[in-house]
Parts: sequence; C-alpha cells; structure tokens
Amino acid sequence: METSTITTDRSLAERRFFSGMAFAILITVLLGFARSFFLRPLFPGHPSPSEPIFYLHGAVFTGWILLFVAQVSIVARGGVQLHRKIGPFGGVLAVVMVALGVLSALTAAGRATGFVGIPVPPLQFLAIPLFDMILFPAFVGLALVRRHDPQSHKRWMLLATLNLLAAAIARWPFVNTLGPLAYFGITDLFIVALAVWDFRSRGRLHPVTLWGGLLLIISQPLRLVVSGTAGWLVFARWATGLIN
Repeated sequence: METSTITTDRSLAERRFFSGMAFAILITVLLGFARSFFLRPLFPGHPSPSEPIFYLHGAVFTGWILLFVAQVSIVARGGVQLHRKIGPFGGVLAVVMVALGVLSALTAAGRATGFVGIPVPPLQFLAIPLFDMILFPAFVGLALVRRHDPQSHKRWMLLATLNLLAAAIARWPFVNTLGPLAYFGITDLFIVALAVWDFRSRGRLHPVTLWGGLLLIISQPLRLVVSGTAGWLVFARWATGLIN
C-alpha cells in the first residue's frame, strides 16, 4: 500500500511538472508575440512584418504550442489513448512548420531592413532560425521514434518546443536590446528546470535531458560563431536569393 501511494504521488508530481512547463511555455509565447501578433490591433505602432507568410507562420506555430499544451494536459488527465490518436497530426504540423519556418526566415533575411526588431545584420541572424529548423524536426523525429517510451518521448517533445522559444523571448520588452545570448540564456532556464526535476524525481539526469539539452545549449553559441564566418554569409546570400 505504501509503495503504491509513493508511486501515485510521484506520478501526480510528474504530471504537474510537465503541465506547469507547458503552460509556462504558452505564457512565454503570448508575452513575446502579444504586440506584434496576438494583440496587434491594440499596438498599431509596434513594428510588425507586412508579408502574409508571417501571419500564416504565426498561426501554424501557435497551433503547435496549443497542441503541445493540449497533449500534455490530456496525458495528465489519463487520456493516453486520445493522446496517441492526436499524435500523427502533430507530426504533420511539424513538417508544415519547418517549411514555413525556413521560408519566413529567408524572406526576413532578404529584406533590406532585415528581421523586425532584431538589431543584428540579417544574413548573420539567419543562422539562428535556420538552426531552429534543423533541431526542431530532429527532436520531433526522435520523440516519434521513442513514442513507446513515455519518459523519452515527453522530453524530446519538450526540448523540440523549447528550441522555438528564443524567438518569443527576443520580443519581450527590454530583452531584444540585450542580444542573442540573453534570448538563449532565458530559454536555457527551462532546460535547467527539467534537469532539476530529473535529479529530484530520478536522482540523475535522464539521457534525453542530458544529451538533448546539451545539444540545444551547445548549438546556441555555435550559431553565433557560424553566423559570422565568410562561408555562412556566402550560403546566406545564396539561400535568400532563391526566394527574393
């Protein structure tokens, strides 16, 4: 009886933790894109992109965040079968997101004014969203491969979603002037929270938290290093030229 109670308590705590992470991600995105997307009519003077693709991009990426929150909530309520039925739609949505993410990034980088509200040369900054569009499908793919291992699956999905957060954090008031290291540093606090949860619940890091989290963190300064190289700038000019 005591063992059963401990197991139930741990399961409840785990559901609360991942639900809390999902809602924290949702709030982060709402705060970041409130002025330029969600509440744009209330902020007519706030800089926003004019091209329609960015609004389609915003709607699809919002759909991913809402689906992520919904899926976490469904599992927390014990609806594992429903979660699995919805899962394939997430896979299709991820493919659409990558296509729109790449097109949107190239469109912004090809503008004379660059990325809206980002004080970094556009061809250099292009490295950040394109790296996102490499890691995101990789993490989602690993989550789908490990879908029968709930502990791995949920961590890969969480990391895939965290990989997208810097774009929202970069648009928080007063944060965008601090530069990419600030965006990434705040994003990494979510990974730290996952690591702390692992130590508290398991006594050690889960392999996905360790290797996936480490890959995500290492990729952040790597993007900045790559973005300033001559090779990257040649590639960026070529890539933006494909659609501009």
